[in-house]
Amino acid sequence: MEIFYLTHTFPKEEKYSLTDQIRRSSRSVCSGISEAWAKRIYPKSFVNKLTDSLGEEYETETWLNYSKDCKYIDEKTFEELMDRYNEVRRMLISMINNSDKFCKNRS
Repeated sequence: MEIFYLTHTFPKEEKYSLTDQIRRSSRSVCSGISEAWAKRIYPKSFVNKLTDSLGEEYETETWLNYSKDCKYIDEKTFEELMDRYNEVRRMLISMINNSDKFCKNRS
């Protein structure tokens, strides 16, 4: 939600570009994890949804970099958000690499 509130301060001319993109990708990280969890009975689907979520995480990092470079967010805010997204990335990669720990047994 922090990105959503933060983007309220972005310039109006970014409304249909950067603002929409970063909001969409940051929301997709969470929704992808929810979808993965719902499909954990099927390991390949679980990993696929987590992989989609990881892609959205990387996209969000890209938009954060643009936001910083355009001076829409300051360095401190950027670093704090990137620290959080680095942790999310590590968790997603761990879940992908250890999917058997999360998937329901089909027997």
